[in-house]
Amino acid sequence: MISLTDSQKIGMGLTGFGVFFLFFGMMLFFDKALLAIGNILFVSGLSFVIGLERTFRFFFQRHKAKATSFFLGGVFVVLIGWPIIGVVLEIYGFFLLFRSAPQTALTIIHLGCTNQSVPISLILGDQPILARVGVNYNCICIINN
Repeated sequence: MISLTDSQKIGMGLTGFGVFFLFFGMMLFFDKALLAIGNILFVSGLSFVIGLERTFRFFFQRHKAKATSFFLGGVFVVLIGWPIIGVVLEIYGFFLLFRSAPQTALTIIHLGCTNQSVPISLILGDQPILARVGVNYNCICIINN
């Protein structure tokens, strides 16, 4: 089990409440107040979970400037009172920020399969993106044909 510090536990709670308020705000026809509270809780919870320095390093990388501007601009637009436009900007920025996540996960799986000191304890179900999966050296690797 992963051990969390107290600030990370607080961050998980804040992030969870943020996602709840964002979802609930969208369900209530883009309620401005709920979306604003959800945005503030989500971003502050993320800072608590990974730390302020890593949060700034994540958001303010040169190649992620466009994504960060859309995401934080969407947060700002929601806060000033235009929730539908703000949520659209946030979603676009979120997808731009995390578009490299699947590639990173596949890279980690590949490094684990080539025994480059990356521990892999990953259980994959039937994922349509991975056509064929083989087990090698206690890790999961992709078989290319």
